Amino acid sequence: MLHLNLFILGCGHHRAAWRHPASPAERLADIAYYEELARIAERGKFDAVFFADGHSAYDVSDCPFWVLEPLTALAAMARATERIGLVSTISSTFYTPFHAARLLASLDHISGGRAGWNVVTSMYDAEARNHGYASMPDHDWRYRRADEFAQAVLGLWNSWDADALRIDRAGDFADAARVRPLRHQGEHFLVDGPLNSLPLPQRHPVMFQAGASEQGRALAARHAEAIYAVAYDLPAAQAYCRDVRARVRAAGRQAAVPIMPGLVTYVASTDAEARAKQRSLDELLPTETSLQQLGMFTGQDCSGWALDAPVPALPPIGQYHGPQGRYATILRIIEVEQPTVRQLLGRLAAGGGHCTMVGTPEQIADEMERWWREGGADGFNLMPPALPGSIEDFVEQVVPVLQRRGLFRTEYTGRTLREHLGLARPA
Repeated sequence: MLHLNLFILGCGHHRAAWRHPASPAERLADIAYYEELARIAERGKFDAVFFADGHSAYDVSDCPFWVLEPLTALAAMARATERIGLVSTISSTFYTPFHAARLLASLDHISGGRAGWNVVTSMYDAEARNHGYASMPDHDWRYRRADEFAQAVLGLWNSWDADALRIDRAGDFADAARVRPLRHQGEHFLVDGPLNSLPLPQRHPVMFQAGASEQGRALAARHAEAIYAVAYDLPAAQAYCRDVRARVRAAGRQAAVPIMPGLVTYVASTDAEARAKQRSLDELLPTETSLQQLGMFTGQDCSGWALDAPVPALPPIGQYHGPQGRYATILRIIEVEQPTVRQLLGRLAAGGGHCTMVGTPEQIADEMERWWREGGADGFNLMPPALPGSIEDFVEQVVPVLQRRGLFRTEYTGRTLREHLGLARPA
C-alpha cells in the first residue's frame, strides 16, 4: 500500500500561510499545536510525522520555519499519540554520533519504537557560523563525514545485543559479553562507546535520507531505509526511483527502500474551489520576501528581476554549490513551464518546487495512484500549504478515497515505525 507522511513546518509550507487570519502564528511555541497535528495525521493512519530543522535564524520579519527543537517536541508528541511514527532531521555536520545516537535511542524508548531520523549535511554558512565553522565545509567533506557519522551511530546502537539484559537481582543487570565498546576512529570522529542506553525497541530507529545530489544518492544507497525525494513531475520521480533502486541493489542490499516524494495539495469539493484556496494564499505573498527566497534557492541576487519578464538564465547545476535537488527542480520548472518571475514565485511559494496537486479528492487520489502504479513513488511526504487546514482537508477528503480503493490502510496493523513501513528489524 501507499505510505503517507506529514511534514510539519511552522504554519504550513506556503510562505504566506502565517499571514492568513486563521493561521496558528501565535502558537508556534505551543507544544499542544504540534500534538494536535500529530493526532490529525494519526487519525488518517499516516506512517509518520516529520520535522525538518535548521541551525540559524531567518529574517525575523517573516515567520520562522521552526521554533521548537524537533527531538524535544517529538518526545512530547510521543506521549500524545499511540501509533504514528516520529521522525526528526539530524545534522551530521553539527551533531556528534554519540549525542545523536543517545537522543534518538531515548525517543525510541519513549515512543515504544516509533522513532526515525533523517540524516542531512546542512546547507548554509549562517548555520556553520553557529557551530564553530567560518563557512560551510565543502560538499564532498560533508558527505564523507555523513557516511562516517551514520556508521558510528549504527555502531553505537549495535553496541548492545538485543538479548543483553539479564536484570537478575541476585546477579547481573546485563551480560557484559553482550555489551561491547565501539572503538571507532576515523577521519572525523573518535567514539569509544558503548552507548549508555539499553537495547532499543526497533533495534535501530528508521534511517531516512533526502539527498538528491550524487553524494546524497550514494549515501542513501548505502544506508537509507526510506527516502524523502524531490520530484516536480512523474517523469522526474520515475527517473529518481530507477536510479536510487539500482544503486541500492548495487550496494548489495535486497530490502525494499520506500521512496516518498514531497507533495503539496489543495483539496476541495470542486476544482474551482481548490484553485481559489491556492490563489488566496498566493495573494498574501510579499514580493520582496519571495525574491529573497528565490535568491536563496538559486544562489543569485534576484532583487532587481522584473516580475513580469521571463526568468533570467541560471547557471547549470554543475556550477551551483547549494542543495542540488531543489535547484534541479527549479531548472526543470523553468524548462517546462517557461514562467515569468512572478509565476515562478507563486509556483515556489509552497513546497519549493515539489509536486503540487490541485483539485477534488478523486482527482488528487487519481494522480497519486498513477504515480504509485507507474513507478514514481511508494508513497508521499505530505507538505500542507496551510496548517492545520490543509492536512485536515487531506485526511478527511483524500484518505477515505484511497482507503476505498484499497491503496491505504484503514487501521494500523503494527505498533512501530518499522512495521508501518514494512521494514525488517535489523539483525
